[in-house]
Amino acid sequence: MSVPRDYRLLVPREWFRIDLTQDRWRAQLKTFVDHQAEGRHVSAELTRKVWTTLRNTAEAGRARGALEFFLLTVLQDGSMPASLLVSLMPLGETPADLRKYAGWLEARQPESRTQDQVSTVNLPAGPAVRVLGATTLDVHVRMPGGVGYLTLSFSAPVTGMFGPMERLCDAIAGSLGWVE
Repeated sequence: MSVPRDYRLLVPREWFRIDLTQDRWRAQLKTFVDHQAEGRHVSAELTRKVWTTLRNTAEAGRARGALEFFLLTVLQDGSMPASLLVSLMPLGETPADLRKYAGWLEARQPESRTQDQVSTVNLPAGPAVRVLGATTLDVHVRMPGGVGYLTLSFSAPVTGMFGPMERLCDAIAGSLGWVE
C-alpha cells in the first residue's frame, strides 16, 4: 500500500473531540472543561487544575505532531478525564523496523518508574508496538509507505488502564484504518 492520505478511527460519541490542527483548539478545550464543571459542585481550583493539565498535554502533544485530542469524563466529580492523543511520528531518529522500534521505546522508559509492558501486535491497520502502563496505553502503528508511526496515546489517570478501559482502548486502536 502507498502512503495513506488520511486515517479513520472509530471513537465512541461520548468522547469529546478537539482538532489540534486548528487554531481554535484552546477554545474547544475550554468549552469541554467548563461543560464538565457546569452544574456540579466542582471547585474553581480543580477546574483550573484540570484546564492547565489538559492545555499543557495538548501543547506538548502539538509540539510532537499531535493531530487530535479526545476526552471522556468517566467520573462526575470534575476530575481528570480519560483521554486519547493521536500523533504522527515521522521516521527520523526512530527505527523503521518494528522490533527495533519496540526496543527503542523500552530503552527510553525511566528507570524510576515501574516498567511498562512493551509488545508487538498485528492490528487490521498493520503491525504495531503496544506499550501498556498502569494508567496509559500507547499504540504505535506503522504507517504504510514507510513514512512513520501513527501513535494513539490513551490515558486513564483516575480509573487506571485495566479491565473495561483497556478493552475499550484496544477496540478503538483496532478500528484504525487508512484512507488512500
